Amino acid sequence: MDLKPSAHVDTFARDRLPPPDAWPELLFDLPELAYPDSLNCGAELLDGTIARFGPAGADRPALYDGTGEVWTYGGLRERVDRIAHVLTADLGVVPGNRVLLRGPTHPWLAACWLAVMKAGAVAVTVLPQQRAQELATVCEMAGVRHALCHADVLDDLVKAEVPGLRITAYGGGAPDDLLRLAERHDAPFPAVPTSADDVALIAFTSGTTGRPKGCMHFHRDVLAVADTFSRHVLRPRPDDVFAGSPPLGFTFGLGGLVVFPLRAGASALLLEDAVPRRLLPALAEHRATVLFTAPTAYRTMLDALGPYDVGMYDLSALRRCVSAGENLPAATWQAWYERTGLRIINGIGATELLHIFISAADEDVRPGATGRVVPGWQARVVDRAGRPVPDGEPGLLAVRGPVGCRYLADPRQAEYVKGGWNLTGDTYVRDPEGYFRYVARADDMIVSAGYNIAGPEVEEALLRHPDVVEAAVVGRPDERRGQVVVAYTVVREGAVLTEDALRAFMRAELAPHKCPRSFVFVPALPRTATGKLQRFRLRDQGRRCDGLE
Repeated sequence: MDLKPSAHVDTFARDRLPPPDAWPELLFDLPELAYPDSLNCGAELLDGTIARFGPAGADRPALYDGTGEVWTYGGLRERVDRIAHVLTADLGVVPGNRVLLRGPTHPWLAACWLAVMKAGAVAVTVLPQQRAQELATVCEMAGVRHALCHADVLDDLVKAEVPGLRITAYGGGAPDDLLRLAERHDAPFPAVPTSADDVALIAFTSGTTGRPKGCMHFHRDVLAVADTFSRHVLRPRPDDVFAGSPPLGFTFGLGGLVVFPLRAGASALLLEDAVPRRLLPALAEHRATVLFTAPTAYRTMLDALGPYDVGMYDLSALRRCVSAGENLPAATWQAWYERTGLRIINGIGATELLHIFISAADEDVRPGATGRVVPGWQARVVDRAGRPVPDGEPGLLAVRGPVGCRYLADPRQAEYVKGGWNLTGDTYVRDPEGYFRYVARADDMIVSAGYNIAGPEVEEALLRHPDVVEAAVVGRPDERRGQVVVAYTVVREGAVLTEDALRAFMRAELAPHKCPRSFVFVPALPRTATGKLQRFRLRDQGRRCDGLE
């Protein structure tokens, strides 16, 4: 498709988009996806939302920081506009410049992101846990020259020694602190009239398989994920209070904790430390109604909940629970439903596509299935040649919709986009009623003695054991069988579980060829900072143990 004239002075991002013939086909069939040529998503999410609610719009609650402070929509806009003035007037940021954002999940980080949007710059939001080398790689790939970084996490960014990077700290109280500089500005900031297809953000994949990929998303993409999944499946209300564990450097968190609530005129609770043991009391205290987190967190929170309506935390306000980031085991879904009466909204998304594109809610939910295609999207299951396979047969998941993969100057674009479809790297089965069921990551299928074994199926069986908290299954090279199934298992604290006992349990759950040949008990599984399981590290560990490397 032809790109509209850009408002970017710095054309770095647009210059590094894939060539048009390498893009997936984009779909804008829903009327709500007919965006104007000129569109600034920051202004639309903030100023546009305030305007839609009339004179009282500015007084509505927008963000809570977990300590009792409430930011209204008007207060958020005032802070955002002040930061945007600092960016443009004091720091010299021009439209199209990439601005790195690094800090804990907090209203100030959300304000910085919105200010970058309104200033017409490109946000590159990273995680506070990322180290110097990771930060250096991101800055080099995205050509970052400006950074807004919380004072508490400055060290690694400084150690990254990025040439020409201007770092502005916030939250530290120094004279040149961003928040001090912002106090000098009090005029409204007129948002830069960016094109709907100007790059708004570069989101880097979380690195489960090696060097990250920069995924470029437009201003209209930010609104499109809200106007598809959030509008049609989640169906938020203006009085909702969103909360969750994913950081804003993860697109799951950016959508669920900033974009979706603001698009709906709702509010969000942004917690700096949203581990399950702290998330549960916060949900109860703030009467949160919508929860975004990963399957592992739901399973962990179950331990702290009593029977339905009898637990130590009052979750009676909660009406929506969303799970993504990893496959949601049916056993976890069922246990959560039995304890809370709430049906978890499962979903699959991708950094390349910004957010969720297959999901189901309410009576449409089928435990064990991801769901059906979200309105505005299309999906099918294909073979290696890109041909659709019959319902009931496993194949590669292919998706297209209003958002598509556009890697930042990366040859891997040709692997992800084929024939106009985005290939997510997941193996799925579609049933005749249009429900998609996850099988495995395409590169996680284990082939042992001629059998195709899906690791997640074995993991689900392991998790049915009452003493297993977490499990990861990988294939280990074997001369006779090609691969054998190895299970890495985290056992509940205080429990005593032997390899023989777990093997006997698994033989009662699965066909013999699917049962692990080896069990490895570990204190924790390797995960990215966003919580995704890094199976490649377990495979590498197995190879080293076998002397294959």
